Amino acid sequence: MVVSVADRGPRRTVSDDQEHKDGGDFVAGLAARKAAARLLAAVIDARTPLDGLTDHENGHPQYKALDLRDRGLVRAILVTALRYRMTITGLLARRLEKPLPPNATALSHILHVAAAQILFLDIPDSAAVDLAVTHAKSDPRTVRFSGLVNGVLRTLARAKETELPAALAATDEAPKWFSDRLKAAYGPEKTRQILAAHRLEAPVDFSVKADPELWAERLGGIVLPTGTIRVEKLANAVTELPGFTEGAWWVQDAAASLPARLFGDVRGLRVADLCAAPGGKTAQLVLAGAKVTAVDTSKNRLARLAQNLDRLGLSADIVQADLTKYEPKELFDAVLLDAPCSSTGTVRRHPDVPWTKTAADVEKLADLQRRLLARAVTLVKPGGRVVFSNCSLDPIEGEDLYRAFLAGTAEATNDPLRQGEIAGIDPFLTSQGTLRTTPADLDLGAPKRSGLDGFFAARMRIAG
Repeated sequence: MVVSVADRGPRRTVSDDQEHKDGGDFVAGLAARKAAARLLAAVIDARTPLDGLTDHENGHPQYKALDLRDRGLVRAILVTALRYRMTITGLLARRLEKPLPPNATALSHILHVAAAQILFLDIPDSAAVDLAVTHAKSDPRTVRFSGLVNGVLRTLARAKETELPAALAATDEAPKWFSDRLKAAYGPEKTRQILAAHRLEAPVDFSVKADPELWAERLGGIVLPTGTIRVEKLANAVTELPGFTEGAWWVQDAAASLPARLFGDVRGLRVADLCAAPGGKTAQLVLAGAKVTAVDTSKNRLARLAQNLDRLGLSADIVQADLTKYEPKELFDAVLLDAPCSSTGTVRRHPDVPWTKTAADVEKLADLQRRLLARAVTLVKPGGRVVFSNCSLDPIEGEDLYRAFLAGTAEATNDPLRQGEIAGIDPFLTSQGTLRTTPADLDLGAPKRSGLDGFFAARMRIAG
């Protein structure tokens, strides 16, 4: 059984791919495959985040040189190749008499780009194979392997119906460091569920300013127990959906909407949203009646935050500052620190994350979070609250960090979340009164509709 591109994103036609001229200066569809292989190399070999490479304004030159249609194809290939990288690696290895040499990375990326199309996308096998062979012939590093490319991919195409289901069932779709960390934290069964969720494109969640039932109907979605609207698959671009222009909603994963709600009633309170961009949590706090100061180090990210708030018709004080040096004129009633992290909770949306991060990166980021949290608690009035959160699945950045921080910080005490206190979050509460979500949570009866980003959040009270 082959997974249709409809499971990953919009269906595509490939008539231009079938009309190429071997050996000519122009081969229709070849530029897109070359770009896909080049960007896959940037992700795997140089650990470059995919979103930056495929940014329409500041992305990789080879990507920006393509028209919008081919950019969409390149992104579909890359997302698929990363979601299923271990399965693709295993199926290709079965067809090689001996492993590829370590320096044959260009060849490996050509094979992975073609295999992603053959196994998972609605692209004719013949087009995927022929374009891969032409690509190999056009590159001095791989020209002598063009026959191998042809043979491996054609046998893969013939065997996919019989071999793919078993390969999917037997494969952990993650690099070893990542799957090992998950198993240590969640056990083998929960890890299996998380990794299975990572293979699926995430649904799209919306936070609304008012009347979620109305907007669920207009957007073609459902209202989650948390109040978020979920749409399994968008029919149009976000900017073309009803309510975008008038600022009725913003895109925000259901898990990402939870930390700002943990303060309770913030009406009239001065609240700092630290590391605030792109502003979803800032918008929540403003809507809840807080007087919000949004702080971030990045001028560009704050410009995006300002644009988002402007579209929503909301306002906040915006401050560009290094948090470690930030000195407000007066202390805040409450502080939200959604700290920079490994982003391992967002793999459904960013399948490059396990391949661009390492276990050492997680530890370095955890150290940064400790320092930022230590600074955050000094910005709150005695008796005020601090909410700490991040979108990591790793306890090093969540449960373990928080436990150690409390043990070493006399002025901060755990302010546990209680069952029934905040609508919709009870299934995610831990025995310590913190919040933990994973992509394997929130079962809504269908895998493509279920799940949410991995998040940790905790609430503490500052001694007064």
